[in-house]
Amino acid sequence: MKRISKALIFIAIAFVLLVVVGFTVFGQRDIPVEKLKLKYATGASSFMPLMGMQVHYRSEGNPADSLPLVLIHGTSSSLHTWDSLVKILTATTHKRIIRMDLPAFGLTGPNPENKYQTPYYTLFIDSFLQALHINKCILGGNSLGGAIAWQYAVAHPDKVSQLVLIDAAGYPIKNEKGSLGFKIASMPIINNLLLVFTPKSLVKKSLETVFYDPALITEATVTRYHEMLLRAGNRRAALSLFQNRAVQDATTIKTITAPTLILWGDQDQLISVANAYSFQKDLKNNSIVILKNVGHIPMEEAPNAVAEAITGFIKK
Repeated sequence: MKRISKALIFIAIAFVLLVVVGFTVFGQRDIPVEKLKLKYATGASSFMPLMGMQVHYRSEGNPADSLPLVLIHGTSSSLHTWDSLVKILTATTHKRIIRMDLPAFGLTGPNPENKYQTPYYTLFIDSFLQALHINKCILGGNSLGGAIAWQYAVAHPDKVSQLVLIDAAGYPIKNEKGSLGFKIASMPIINNLLLVFTPKSLVKKSLETVFYDPALITEATVTRYHEMLLRAGNRRAALSLFQNRAVQDATTIKTITAPTLILWGDQDQLISVANAYSFQKDLKNNSIVILKNVGHIPMEEAPNAVAEAITGFIKK
């Protein structure tokens, strides 16, 4: 018995040492937000104290525009996903364009309540707009951001003049291939490993599903997504979002009356283009644009085409 006990103790010690060595060699540590600000916050960046956070946002373009375009990014992304689109729109239109890092992502990071459900994000967007004294806007979003946008339009129809849905979430999954990172994040127990082991290679592999054209996945793009994920607190917040994700009530989409642009990449492997036609069927007043050979984030993959579609929609 003593020999067996000693053997078990030896195995336990060896296992602990293996875990420690694995963490030291392969683990990825959180990056302090102040360090990331030096790299990713620009002269256009502002930080708003809101709901216990310092919310990173940018307001660009025409400051006199009384009906700004507000853009909301998707899961595991940041306001940087709109960089190319905003550059085009500020040069070709007279719009004021506002974008933010959502709670749980980017430089904003986790919220103190650890809440990431629909009611929380609806309250966040409303509080954010009120703080900027915006009573009405054109609201757009991609993926999770698209779901937040249309849910906000349901809750506050008087505050949304037009709606732009870019590969937006909202309907049940339709057997999409999905991202490797998202799949792991949805697995109970195993997903907790992402709090320590989130290698850059995993981020790159996930982006290969998000983009249709792999040539557009630059080293800088992979680094940006990876470092934003490693922002202190973001991994735990994103994991909480996946663990507590609720099924959305898609029936409320039919109550939206705001004119809506439905914009989709036909090669989206995360949210199938079939969802675009579901939105088209349920929304009373809509326009639809399907982009050929484009994936889940058209604003990064085809910013000129997205800018043209949005500009035409707003003018109409």
